Amino acid sequence: MSGRLMRSEMAEQPDVLAKFATRLDDHVERVRALLPAPLAGVTFVARGSSDNAAVYGRYLAELASGRPAALAAPSLQTLYEAQVDYSGWLVVALSQSGATPEIETVTRRLQDAGGRTVAIVNDESSPLARAAELVIGLGAGDERAVPATKTVTAELLAVAAVAMALGPVPFDRAALDALPAAVAQVVDDPEPANALAARWAGAQRMFVVARGPLLAAALETALKVKETTGVLAEGLSGADLRHGPIAASGPEAPLLTIDGGDPSSEDLAEVARIASERGAPVARCGPGDAELPLPDETPEALAAITGTVRGQQLALALSEGLGLDPDAPAGLSKVTATQ
Repeated sequence: MSGRLMRSEMAEQPDVLAKFATRLDDHVERVRALLPAPLAGVTFVARGSSDNAAVYGRYLAELASGRPAALAAPSLQTLYEAQVDYSGWLVVALSQSGATPEIETVTRRLQDAGGRTVAIVNDESSPLARAAELVIGLGAGDERAVPATKTVTAELLAVAAVAMALGPVPFDRAALDALPAAVAQVVDDPEPANALAARWAGAQRMFVVARGPLLAAALETALKVKETTGVLAEGLSGADLRHGPIAASGPEAPLLTIDGGDPSSEDLAEVARIASERGAPVARCGPGDAELPLPDETPEALAAITGTVRGQQLALALSEGLGLDPDAPAGLSKVTATQ
C-alpha cells in the first residue's frame, strides 16, 4: 500500500489553482479573440478524466453562450471518417498529457472542417498543443500517480475560463478568487472521507449521482473509485438513475449524491430517499450538514471543483482500506494511447 504520490499531488491543488487564476484573464481574452463570429456552438473533445472535465465545460459553455454545446464522439472521425462541417464552432480539446493520438487527430480534422481550436493541456510541447490554434497550459507540474488529480481540477478551472470568454457565467470573480482557499479547506480535512470509506468498506458496486455542472464531479468520483479500487462505481445524472438503473440499488450498493446547493438539492434528496427505501446506504457530498461537507460559500457551479476533490479523498481512502496502491493501479498507465 502506498498512495504517497496521489496524496501529495492532491495536496498541491490549492497552489495549482491559485497559480492558474493569476493567468485566467489572459486565457479568457485569448479565447475571446479566437471565437468565430457568429458562434454556432462549442464542442469538447476528450477521453477519461478529461472527458469528465468536458462535461463540466458543456454545461458552463451553453449557459454562458446561449448556443449549443456538445461532446464530440472521437470515433466518428477516427473510425467512421465522418464528414461534418464545423464552420462557426469552437472546438475545445482536453488532454492532461496532450499525447493521446485520437484527441490530436480529431482536433486536426475538426480544424480542417472549419472549427477554431483550443487545446487544454498540462504539457504545452505535446502533439495536441501543436495541433491547436490556441493553447491553455495547466501549469500543474509533473503528475506521477496514475489517477489524475491536480490536472483534473486545473482542467475544470480552464474550461471555466473558456466559458467566461463566451458570456455571463453563474459565478462571480470574488467566488473564483476564493476557490483555492475553498479547495485547501477540503484538502486539509480528509477525515469525513476516511469515515465514509470505513462505513462502505466491502462494497462491490456504488452509484455517484448529481445534476447540472456537478455531474462532472459525480463522473470523476466514480472513475477515481474504479481506478483505485476496482469497485464498479457508476457516475450518473440523478434523473438518469431514476430512469431504470436505480433498480440495481440496494444494501450492497451505496449511493453518494453530490450537490452544491439549489437548484439540484431537492431532486437529489428525493433520489437518496428512493435508494434508501431500497436498503441502499446513502451519503451526501455538499454544503451544510453532509457526510462529505463542502464549503458553504462556494457557488454551485464552482462546487464541481471542491466536490471533485472530496471524491479523490474518498477513492484514496477506499483504496487504502483495501490494502491497494492507488498510485499505480494494476493494468493502468498514465497515458492511454487510444486511436
